[in-house]
Amino acid sequence: MVGTSASEDAYTAEPFVPGRGGLVALRRAAAGCRGCPLHRDATQTVFGAGNKDARVMLVGEQPGDQEDRQGKPFVGPAGKLLDRALAEAGIDPAGAYVTNAVKHFKFTQAEPRKRRIHKAPTLREMTACGPWLAAELAVVEPELIVVLGATAGKALLGSSFRVTQVRGTVLQEEIHGRAERLVPTVHPSSVLRSDDREAAYRGLVSDLKVAADALS
Repeated sequence: MVGTSASEDAYTAEPFVPGRGGLVALRRAAAGCRGCPLHRDATQTVFGAGNKDARVMLVGEQPGDQEDRQGKPFVGPAGKLLDRALAEAGIDPAGAYVTNAVKHFKFTQAEPRKRRIHKAPTLREMTACGPWLAAELAVVEPELIVVLGATAGKALLGSSFRVTQVRGTVLQEEIHGRAERLVPTVHPSSVLRSDDREAAYRGLVSDLKVAADALS
């Protein structure tokens, strides 16, 4: 195991990822990840959760404030909206595996007691966390990946990814050495921020129906 400061400077989680074991072993190891500086300010690592035999894996950007506090992905308002949209589209949320491209909450805070404001991770931080996502994919082996938002898309498909150009379509790409099918859509948090929330929600459900059809 490399030293903390050395591993942070290297910007890779690779030294922390166990060579064997399932999701339990990965989650336990991820709790001690020091692969980039984001771990310093976050409360804890927020690893993926859900069915290890899931046919669909949903990949978001990073944990939010509630996720950081509870240690579970998609437990805040965006997660509740996502569950509702999945169910409406015909995908059982309980049968899915949900995770994020980055496992630590990145935020800004004006003062110690003020609200923590989400800050988008950099490509370097996403790349550093890539080995965890690769390990999750190798264990779960989903039939389909639903890409939630631009940051997750860039993490999986490269910096040229534009969610508006490919949302609601089925893509076939090689991801971390595996041939994968992917359906990109917006992140549920963007629905909550939308001026026309109902239209944004309907768009999310429509994209998720494409994913449901791809699984049928």
